[in-house]
Amino acid sequence: MRTFTTLEDVAAAAGQEIGTSEWLKIDQARIDAFADATLDHQWIHVDVEAAAAGPFGTTIAHGFLTLSLLPRFASQVFALETPGARLNYGLEKVRFPHPVPVGSRLRSHVRFGEVRDLPAGKQLIVEHTVEIEGQEKPACVAQHVVLLLA
Repeated sequence: MRTFTTLEDVAAAAGQEIGTSEWLKIDQARIDAFADATLDHQWIHVDVEAAAAGPFGTTIAHGFLTLSLLPRFASQVFALETPGARLNYGLEKVRFPHPVPVGSRLRSHVRFGEVRDLPAGKQLIVEHTVEIEGQEKPACVAQHVVLLLA
C-alpha cells in the first residue's frame, strides 16, 4: 500500500505502476445483489439456467459491476491523504474486453497516469487494468479521474 500525503508526491508518481489489489471472487450472490441494486436483471446475469445455454455457458457479471469495484481495488493499493478534498470526477476510456463468468476472481493492476495542474489543485488519472484469473484479456480497462483540491 502506497500512501500519498502531498500533491507533489502524487505528481511525482505520474506514469508509475502503483501496485496490484487482492483477488476478489465474483459469485452469483454478488451478481444478483448488483442486479437488484441497479434494476438490471438481464437473463445473462441472473438466470442461471438460461445462461447455461447461452453464449458463455454460465452467467456473467455486469460490466458496470466490474467497474463499480474500482474504488475497492484502489483502496487496497494506495491511499490519498493529501490536504483538501478528493473528488471523483468521472471516467475516461472505459472498456470491457472480456466477460467475467460467475466464479471468476478479479484483481486490478493500478497505475498513475497523467497528473494535470488545475487552479484549485491537481487532476489525477488512475489507470486500472482489471485482470480475470487465468484469462489473457482483462475484464475492464478504465481511467478514473480524481480531483485533488489544495
